[in-house]
Amino acid sequence: MKLLITNIDQLINVRAVSKVLRGKEMAELPVIRDAYLWIEHGLIREYGEMSALKPHDATEVFDAAGASILPSWCDSHTHLVFAAGREEEFVDKIKGKSYAEIAANGGGILNSARKLNAMTEDALFELAWNRLSELMRLGTGAIEIKSGYGLCTEGELKMLRVIQRLKKESPIPIKASFLGAHTYPAVYKDNHQGYINEIIHQMLPAIKAEGLADYIDVFCEKGFFSPEETETICLAGIQQGLQPKIHANQLTLSKGTQTGVKLGAISVDHLETMDEDSIQSLANSSTIGTLLPTAAFFLGMPFQPARALLNAGCALALASDFNPGSSPSGNMNLVVCISCIQMKMLPEEAINAATLNGAYAMGLGNELGSITPGKRANLIFTKPISSPAYLPYAFGTNLIDKVMVNGVFI
Repeated sequence: MKLLITNIDQLINVRAVSKVLRGKEMAELPVIRDAYLWIEHGLIREYGEMSALKPHDATEVFDAAGASILPSWCDSHTHLVFAAGREEEFVDKIKGKSYAEIAANGGGILNSARKLNAMTEDALFELAWNRLSELMRLGTGAIEIKSGYGLCTEGELKMLRVIQRLKKESPIPIKASFLGAHTYPAVYKDNHQGYINEIIHQMLPAIKAEGLADYIDVFCEKGFFSPEETETICLAGIQQGLQPKIHANQLTLSKGTQTGVKLGAISVDHLETMDEDSIQSLANSSTIGTLLPTAAFFLGMPFQPARALLNAGCALALASDFNPGSSPSGNMNLVVCISCIQMKMLPEEAINAATLNGAYAMGLGNELGSITPGKRANLIFTKPISSPAYLPYAFGTNLIDKVMVNGVFI
């Protein structure tokens, strides 16, 4: 199919070629006013100003009628596959209970693990598919999904098989991360090395045999996995063909950022707690720092120091951290809003972080994240807006009019 879209008010994030954006580059968001966009076989072919539009052989013409178009959101950090919400813990937090108290009473990640391990693969798939479908309608055009609520070989494989089924059924690209090292299951509470051995010698070989994951992730944090344990697990994953992603510096100065950089991680994610050494380590690397502001928002934690990271020249992505415990929303529109309001990111920086750099944080930078010839036509059509800044400014308004995936409206 050859589709010509005309009368676009603003064609946002237009780039002849694309690359990871760093520091000051992230404030540059190229826009063409009164534009057209040519799509062929689900891919972007060309674009330009309406005044330069030449005779065409399009099989279909769509009049955007003044809508603005931008690349779809690329959400590079989620825990989309889970059995049930944890709203009872949400209420406990409101009443003043700490995370430690909730965990001591059987809550937290172990709560999600119990529920997941009691559910069938088919039931998990149905729940995850419904969530994914909703996120696509909210403008998400690529997504990463982690395991980590199985915490045993059978449970982790079940989660990854669900993600594999989502990959096959979904029209948008999906990346799978193995996060067996999310926490220590109760049975290994006093035998951490025993669980690490299970990850390395049982889970990873089975994952490789079935081709179930793209990345390996570890929660590098005090009380969870130390930098040394993180490195051991990631090196074992690398041997099985998995590139590292790290949960880093969420609660403490865990050295997760430095460990991720050392390992050549594609991204280090969270980064609520950063010092100058952590910031410079990231800035001097090719690793992307993925910020998850809705988790900090939901937990009432200090937000990530986005301005300090940008001023140092870091490459930043934004993601939702969609999960039942600390960020029960995958709405990337909200992520962009909170990033501007609470982390003082410029709208241009936030949109670049949630599109182009988010795509690169999943190894999809050559396919998605910008209006670039040859990339997938995964696009957001907005209601009338005066500028890209209006998207985060009008934080409580749904400004999405239509969503396109592979050149087809969904």
